[in-house]
Amino acid sequence: MLVLTARALYTPLEKIDRPLVVVEDGVVVTVDSRSHGEIPAAAKRLDFDDGILTPGLVDIHIHGAAGYDVMQADAEGRSRIEKFLAHRGVTSYFPTTVTAPIDTIRRALEQLADGIEGATKHSDRAQPLGIHLEGPFLSHARRGVHPPENLLEPTLANFDRFWQAARGHIRVMTIAPELDGAAEVIAEATKRGVSISIGHSDADLKAARAGVAAGARHATHTFNAMRPLDHRDPGILGEVLSNPALTADIIADGIHVHPEVVRLFLQAKGPERAVLITDATAAAGMPDGKYWLGSLEVDVKDGKCLHDGKLAGSVLTLDRALRNAMEFSSWDLRQALRAATLNPAMVVNAARKGRIEPGADADLLVLSSDGQVRATITKGTLASS
Repeated sequence: MLVLTARALYTPLEKIDRPLVVVEDGVVVTVDSRSHGEIPAAAKRLDFDDGILTPGLVDIHIHGAAGYDVMQADAEGRSRIEKFLAHRGVTSYFPTTVTAPIDTIRRALEQLADGIEGATKHSDRAQPLGIHLEGPFLSHARRGVHPPENLLEPTLANFDRFWQAARGHIRVMTIAPELDGAAEVIAEATKRGVSISIGHSDADLKAARAGVAAGARHATHTFNAMRPLDHRDPGILGEVLSNPALTADIIADGIHVHPEVVRLFLQAKGPERAVLITDATAAAGMPDGKYWLGSLEVDVKDGKCLHDGKLAGSVLTLDRALRNAMEFSSWDLRQALRAATLNPAMVVNAARKGRIEPGADADLLVLSSDGQVRATITKGTLASS
């Protein structure tokens, strides 16, 4: 049994001063304040008296880190990624694929499924909860750096190939809703428990709404790889920003989206529906140089990842995105924290993640008041400090 104490706790919906959190077998048992609760006599105690206890961060869109790409990494590479993420406050993540030849994607999905199924063996690093399939069902007009020769029309047969390779571990899928066959694939994937995210899309407003009607409920890296917002032709962004039923994520590095537009996005979606992601590549946490994004070589310099002159992922970490959200807007730590914990967990239906309450997994952070990571605890185990 483990007891955690700190200066304050954000659940993140509630603030508790001088909290007392009891953990047993990797699960939160009780959450109380020290003025009401008692510390069990036989418990091990970790006291973070000057820190703030929060849920662990959840990154639902990440391609790699620490020099490794999720589509290429073996078990050792995945271990390096996951230990790096834990050091930066991420306790759960969704390895994200990029468009490639079908067989390349299938092999990557099989390996990522191996990592997910073996994740229970490790309690000292970030845990992969599922796979985010980004491509190949994307718009040619808004493909970004996804190779055009490998983009596919969405069909149930194509989707099922990927589903079988991933052994049912696909939990998020980005798709352009205007493509022929998209509505059928969205509906079928939704039945299988996949969170459908509209993105890499040139959809007009009607097509975007058709995707939502078919089952889409999220949007991928808002503003990037999307038809621009026009006051007479709002397009996909008009739906993403105005529909209260949609959650949406954003890359808040100040490079992909101007800080003022990040602020407008956070105002539009609010603390309940905004999600922070990294879209990080293997270059995250590494010096400038050349790295891989799937099968694409990217050049990294001055915080930018480029392929043929186009942005290709980021070097952002989620703890940095958390602090940026506060800097770019009027949000406080608790509001920004929700966008990196509870909200992404809700997008992927991870009911035991992104919150601190009895029955939740003991994935916890200790933060300073300005969002600096002091310590990370995954399933009750101190992962980094």
